[in-house]
Amino acid sequence: MSLLEVKNVSFSYEKNKTTIKGVSFSVEKGEFVAIIGHNGSGKSTLAKLLNGLLKPSGGEIIVGGYSSKDKSALFEIRKRVGMVFQNPDNQLIASIVEDDIAFGPENLGIPREEIGERIDFALRSVGMEKFRKASPERLSGGQKQRIAIAGVLALKPHILVLDESTAMLDPQGRKEIAEVVDDLRKQGVAVIAITHYMDEAVKADKILVLDRGEIAISGTPKEVFSQKERLGELGLELPLAGIIAEKLCARGVNVGGVVSETELTEALWKLL
Repeated sequence: MSLLEVKNVSFSYEKNKTTIKGVSFSVEKGEFVAIIGHNGSGKSTLAKLLNGLLKPSGGEIIVGGYSSKDKSALFEIRKRVGMVFQNPDNQLIASIVEDDIAFGPENLGIPREEIGERIDFALRSVGMEKFRKASPERLSGGQKQRIAIAGVLALKPHILVLDESTAMLDPQGRKEIAEVVDDLRKQGVAVIAITHYMDEAVKADKILVLDRGEIAISGTPKEVFSQKERLGELGLELPLAGIIAEKLCARGVNVGGVVSETELTEALWKLL
């Protein structure tokens, strides 16, 4: 069974105005799924549906065998699907990093000794062990977002949803979060990233492209970014490596239809 199954899910904020329309997909252990789309396509709404902040108007979401149709399963779903939002300041509530990370487990009634172990695990997972006693206010944007992720990891979720979590970060901050995502996947945590950065999406195992609440395109990064014309119609562009590859091909340097930095580097190396 998949960690997460989204089955024909629909959602409406207003009567007769559907925001999410018949969306279906699944997520496996350790998988990285990117969800992209223009503003207003339904990305953040879908993210909130995944961990029960919103309830589907139709269809169902199954997490670890628990269905969104069962009201009593909501707590278990939220334990398994952690959410990190765009602005880390909205999720950091304590004046000391370790107290902030302990907040979630304490509210779950986790024994104090285990909370200490979970704080260690969460800080280690995001590479922030030496900031345990620091004040979040003195951290950089990337470091704050790492602590926000650590606070969710302390709950031991099976799936981590990043809702535009790198939108307010500089390139270095985005690189830090990308490294955290790689490490989490190695630990078996599935990651779903809602993003408008194509260079982040290209690193995913699978990409879902939303348009007006529906999945317009889905597949591997190669499959999705090979549909340049369709992406253009949806207001999206290729990752930087794909744009560079196109310009090189136009000048007679045939690197093929590569879309990632790794593929571009390998293609250029072969030519050289």
